[in-house]
Amino acid sequence: RPVKPLYTSKDASAGEPLKQQEVSSPKASDALPLPLYLTNGLFFTMFFSVMYFLLVRWREKIRNSIPLHVVTLSELLAMVSLIASVIYLLGFFGIGFVQSFVSRSNSDSWDIEDENAEQLIIEEDSRRGPCAAATTLGCVVPPPPVRKIAPMVPLQPAKVALSQTEKPAPIIMPALSEDDEEIIQSVVQGKTPSYSLESKLGDCMRAASIRKEALQRITGKSLEGLPLEGFDYESILGQCCEMPVGYVQIPVGIAGPLLLDGREYSVPMATTEGCLVASTNRGCKAIFVSGG
Repeated sequence: RPVKPLYTSKDASAGEPLKQQEVSSPKASDALPLPLYLTNGLFFTMFFSVMYFLLVRWREKIRNSIPLHVVTLSELLAMVSLIASVIYLLGFFGIGFVQSFVSRSNSDSWDIEDENAEQLIIEEDSRRGPCAAATTLGCVVPPPPVRKIAPMVPLQPAKVALSQTEKPAPIIMPALSEDDEEIIQSVVQGKTPSYSLESKLGDCMRAASIRKEALQRITGKSLEGLPLEGFDYESILGQCCEMPVGYVQIPVGIAGPLLLDGREYSVPMATTEGCLVASTNRGCKAIFVSGG
């Protein structure tokens, strides 16, 4: 991938790069010397052409009463190519097909909560006495410490009344400058590509704001309900989202309590992946029972 400059909050407006870093993430296709579609086409063509060649040669041997185990150099190379293409096609398509069933069965098993897990762990590992249940790891783990829960300080009456009567002030978007208005008109007219705003402006937040306003003018639809402020758009540049115009909310679950250094923590997890918070919660339970 091309080298992209990184900006600080002070130098972002001036467009001065602080340092350059090559942004790259390892992928399975990076190990291939050719692009993925060329590699797939090559092995598909090799498989069918080599298979056709071998079938024709074997038919000729059967007609001429030649033993099939008598092979020439071209037939030997064809069989090696056939085996290589079969291995590639099975590895590329077969593994994903098998993993889809494996992951589906694992996700189904995650839905079942083992209510007796804590009791089984206690019966096996919490026997009293000096090394009564000693294993290769030594004596049993000591029982978990007493929970330390900090009391919550109630709100004062004045603060409660203030929070119930007053409402937070709405976020007012800053007025567009003449330069921004000129860039918006250029995007609307198609002179400036929308995807190139970050690289040309050097400010991801400003680019997202200009892109959002240009999109509203092109479509005639309002995006007022889509939040724009309060997000670090530089963190996703070249990583996970292109041409952003805002961000959306995702559900937040709570896992825990997680016993860490004698204190309990509730772990918030923002995710849309099913069973992730539940499985993490069971892991926190196992850590708590084993002593933290």
